Amino acid sequence: MRAVSFGIQIEPQFGFSWDEVRAIARDAEELGAAGLWVSDHLFLNATSERTDCLEAWSLLAGLTQVTKRLRLGTLVSCQSYRNPALLAKIAASVDVLSGGRLEFGIGAGWKQLEYEAYGYEFPSPGVRVEQLSETIEICKRMWGEEKATYHGNHYRIDAAQCMPKPAQRPLPMWIAGSKPRMMRVIAKHADAVNVGGFALPDVYAAAMRELETACRAIKRDPAEIRRSHFGPVLVAESQSRLDEIVRDLAARANVTPDVWLSRRAGQPVGTPDRVAEALRAYVKLGVSYLIPVFPYGYDRECLGVFAQQVIPQL
Repeated sequence: MRAVSFGIQIEPQFGFSWDEVRAIARDAEELGAAGLWVSDHLFLNATSERTDCLEAWSLLAGLTQVTKRLRLGTLVSCQSYRNPALLAKIAASVDVLSGGRLEFGIGAGWKQLEYEAYGYEFPSPGVRVEQLSETIEICKRMWGEEKATYHGNHYRIDAAQCMPKPAQRPLPMWIAGSKPRMMRVIAKHADAVNVGGFALPDVYAAAMRELETACRAIKRDPAEIRRSHFGPVLVAESQSRLDEIVRDLAARANVTPDVWLSRRAGQPVGTPDRVAEALRAYVKLGVSYLIPVFPYGYDRECLGVFAQQVIPQL
């Protein structure tokens, strides 16, 4: 079994400033994190017009210049938000800027509110998966060929150039999904899988069975695809500190602490021993990379406890 490594997920839509993200990235490097990941969203919700939301790829480009070791990735980039050829060009540039530290994460897209606000068409899930497949084909061709041509049902390129090429050959590809249709795309293209929806262990296990079925259909060894777990984590050094944080988070959400905790039933919430035990269920399912999302405002505190007191137990 692979050793367990970890990254940290940043949700720019929660209002992070550049200074906050930069400080978290520096902490992550010092604490031994393998990577820092950012979601690809345009805004949080219909009432977040005064909440900052740094654009994902611009944020990664900035992080390439203030980090030295951290791998940097999108978890995950929405294929709908950028022309596929432009996305290939952006990713190649970020990989070069980082000295070969990009993890290319991509998904089919889901947040209809953003699509409609920005004037993107929001087709059916099946069409979005087809578009994702074509986007991946275009990216791979542009990263590997001098002039790439591809004619699909949704996208096309003709003698498209991409220089410089990514520093990494190949560029690691992470794909998010859980449904059978997505698992077929993951089986064909992914170096690593991310199961969305904050999947609890039984749901995660079911998704991995789907992935194994998809891999067998194309005669690929599913062990070639790294398994990651992504989801909310709240960890505190002591029960008293945990209770204090929960009270604050519950007040933000205008609910009682008991209601706040009930909404997170099954998720890793607690002191280090309890959080380690919850995450051990995923490690038993083959997960070798943990990507926690800590509560906004407590990111650095939770990261320190997680790195120093949870990860050593795994």
